[in-house]
Amino acid sequence: MYNEMEIRFLSLSGNEGFARAVASAFASQMNPSIEALSDIRTAVSEAVTNAIIHGYEQRDDRLVCMQMTIDNDLLTVTVRDDGCGIDDIELARKPFYTSKPELERSGMGFSVMEAFMDTVSIVSEPHKGTTITMQKRIRHGT
Repeated sequence: MYNEMEIRFLSLSGNEGFARAVASAFASQMNPSIEALSDIRTAVSEAVTNAIIHGYEQRDDRLVCMQMTIDNDLLTVTVRDDGCGIDDIELARKPFYTSKPELERSGMGFSVMEAFMDTVSIVSEPHKGTTITMQKRIRHGT
């Protein structure tokens, strides 16, 4: 089976829950376990929150793009922003690192994504934006 979708939504913090619900509904076509569905929702939540908080620095007038594909048992989720980008991706991936300590951020966003998805790829360019691509294999009922 192959399917794909793309949505764009404003960088409002409330749209993080919307993105999570859309991701869950789309992935449910694969008949994943509740645990796998929860993993996907959590990873999407972190990626979208990063776009809003870090990419757009909480400006609520910018667009976040989320694309998803199903290709047999492989789910791919891409979250993209055209925000400020990441200067040092390796530093940003380190647990507990945050560029926004004043917002009491835990610095665990990328670690959480990596814990719940099979692969996480980050492409970013300062002042041009960030694209996070996450993949998870879903076997029937798992």
